[in-house]
Amino acid sequence: MSIERPWLSSYPKGVPATIDVDEFPSIVSVLENAIAKFRDRPAFRNLGKTITYAEVDRLSAQFASFLLNDLKLKKGDRVALMMPNVLQYPIAIFGVLRAGLTVVNTNPLYTPRELKHQLVDSGASVLVVLSNVAHTAAEVVAETPVKQVIVTSIGEMLGFPKGAIVDFMVKYVKKMVPDYDIPGAIDFRTALARGAKHELPAVSLHHGDIAFLQYTGGTTGVAKGAMLTHRNLVANMQQASAWIGTNAKPGEEVIITALPLYHIFALTANCLVFMKFGGLNHLITNPRDMPGFVRELKSTRFTAITGVNTLFNGLLNTPGFDTVDFSALHLTLGGGMAVQRAVAERWKQVTGCTLVEAYGLTETSPAACINPMDLKEFNGAIGLPISSTDACIKDDEGRMLPVGEVGELCIKGPQVMQGYWQRPEETAKVIDAEGWLHTGDMAKMDAAGYFYIVDRKKDMILVSGFNVYPNEIEDVVATMPGVLEVAAVGVPDDKSG
Repeated sequence: MSIERPWLSSYPKGVPATIDVDEFPSIVSVLENAIAKFRDRPAFRNLGKTITYAEVDRLSAQFASFLLNDLKLKKGDRVALMMPNVLQYPIAIFGVLRAGLTVVNTNPLYTPRELKHQLVDSGASVLVVLSNVAHTAAEVVAETPVKQVIVTSIGEMLGFPKGAIVDFMVKYVKKMVPDYDIPGAIDFRTALARGAKHELPAVSLHHGDIAFLQYTGGTTGVAKGAMLTHRNLVANMQQASAWIGTNAKPGEEVIITALPLYHIFALTANCLVFMKFGGLNHLITNPRDMPGFVRELKSTRFTAITGVNTLFNGLLNTPGFDTVDFSALHLTLGGGMAVQRAVAERWKQVTGCTLVEAYGLTETSPAACINPMDLKEFNGAIGLPISSTDACIKDDEGRMLPVGEVGELCIKGPQVMQGYWQRPEETAKVIDAEGWLHTGDMAKMDAAGYFYIVDRKKDMILVSGFNVYPNEIEDVVATMPGVLEVAAVGVPDDKSG
């Protein structure tokens, strides 16, 4: 079923109403296309080290070969990645996908309890973890299906002597690597070296193969794995690239990737979409170090940046940010949480670039609505449904509501997940019989087809763009001695939202 879409007449110039989902059978085919076109162009930069598309090709093939030839993993097996933004991350992502396996993105800030839940629930066979948080994995890995742990360090892919210096500073000067003991663990370079000894076998990938198990609480509850197929991600790459493609220049874009790649926003919008354009992802490992972040921005002439409201606000309030060179910046995309008007207006004043708000969910890979790229001023809307996407407002009985009325925002399109991993009952709660994904967000639509978020349907708390679930906090606090009753509520915070 397709709804009437009055906004089609006001679609941004050059943006198609529909996209060709079948142009690429998998994310890997998009990667291979980018490698063929942009082989010698820079692909990823981190802490002063840059790797080209040719190097991504070689290193990801070695990692894929290691997984298939040494570890004997089979198509569909899961590999968990627990790292911040370092060069190893995209190499591992593309290696896992090229091997026909499924990526399980894992937050390095997880507690042992949260990590154990995700590893057990996903059935992950392999864990790639940063040494800084390997102590967390050491506590629980024996109680999970993980058979091989690969430990990597911040400096491991930076080359000599820089990598050695960085690792020495991190471990011995800043003391950021707690002691850990994981029997049988190997380092990332060892995995690459072993993989390089074998040929990468041909792996057939199709639209229906699961590319990512992306964990989220959905609208409520314990973390669940959203099953995102190659079709879902290819569709969203096609949709997003069609939307921003009128401004993007293939092979020339430089996007600042400060949001973590384990989060669906940066994973798709930065890593995957800008790969399709042959762009350079400038990876920021620790964006919380705002002075260091600003120094990084001054070191590169960037064309695009994505972020959440708290990140933009933090940059605006960091000394020196107003002296960054913004002359090449043509795209600032905000999502993950509501963008505040005061932040957006100040961003435009300082950078000269409009902060364009977008909307998405883990369950929609993530983009569902985006404002036009040629927006002159912040408008407070989450934008228009992107190409090949339907959106509507429904009441509690599932009836579509007219323009201006507030109800639950529902989304339908090729980017909508297949469901929650091994949770059919939870899936049925959010995807109705007609295929509409119920977002849990209360919204309204104006006469021009722009959507506006009003509030959460559930009492989930958003902290810096991340979902915090009151019942999960309450369950933990309730186990503590002396606690009779507990309630978790969200309060406004100038820094975190």
